[in-house]
Amino acid sequence: MKKLILATAIAASFVSTVARAEDAKPDNELSFNAAVVSDYRYRGLTQTRFDPALQVGADYTHNPTGLYAGTWLSTIKWIKDAGALTGTDTKGNVEWDIYGGKRGDIGGGFTYDVGGLYYYYPGNTLANSGVKNANTFELYGQVGYGPAYFKYSQSLTNLFGNVNSKYSQYFDLGANIDTFYGVVLGLHLGRQEVRGNSQLSYTDWKIGLSKTFDEAAGITLGLAYVGTDLKDGVSTTPGSDGFKNVGKGGVVFSISKTF
Repeated sequence: MKKLILATAIAASFVSTVARAEDAKPDNELSFNAAVVSDYRYRGLTQTRFDPALQVGADYTHNPTGLYAGTWLSTIKWIKDAGALTGTDTKGNVEWDIYGGKRGDIGGGFTYDVGGLYYYYPGNTLANSGVKNANTFELYGQVGYGPAYFKYSQSLTNLFGNVNSKYSQYFDLGANIDTFYGVVLGLHLGRQEVRGNSQLSYTDWKIGLSKTFDEAAGITLGLAYVGTDLKDGVSTTPGSDGFKNVGKGGVVFSISKTF
């Protein structure tokens, strides 16, 4: 059952919408976002048993200082699946992320982003299956240059229910490249290192395209291929046709809007 626990949360819509304006930004910005995805993937792993998910969020930025805070929610299935694998009743249908930090320019074209992120699963009973509570807190730091970035995250709690996994690490290298006709090419390569259980450590990747259609109320459409190097039987989720590898490669569609 522990092998399922990495199938966790957030931000996994493959559309990344960035607000751009020629005029100076106001001192404070508040935005909201909503999305539907054909499969909620987080760090390459399905959170919804390869089924669609609904996602909403809000972000606040104080531009003079670069301080920001936000929240994001998504439907999930992985906690209930964890119980199904062990024959126990586990609850937890929603992931609620709460985060905050500071971003800005370092100089020489480099940018930074540092902060903390709490993954909260309201009412989750993952501990019933013999592991730990699903709630997880991570600190992160990111350096960017042009369209490229490198991000490092470290958990200060057990990682999504894995026993003795405090201080697990995630390495994220990627780029969001403007190409033609407003199409953005998104590239990502990540490595999850699970402290205390190297069998659960894995590499994930993504290549995707997205485009915002201003003439269609600012709707953004996304298409991405996501995969991992997890082997069959290492991390599984139940389904109508048996157990499936939660990191199995696949195509994800998304439709989102920021307002």
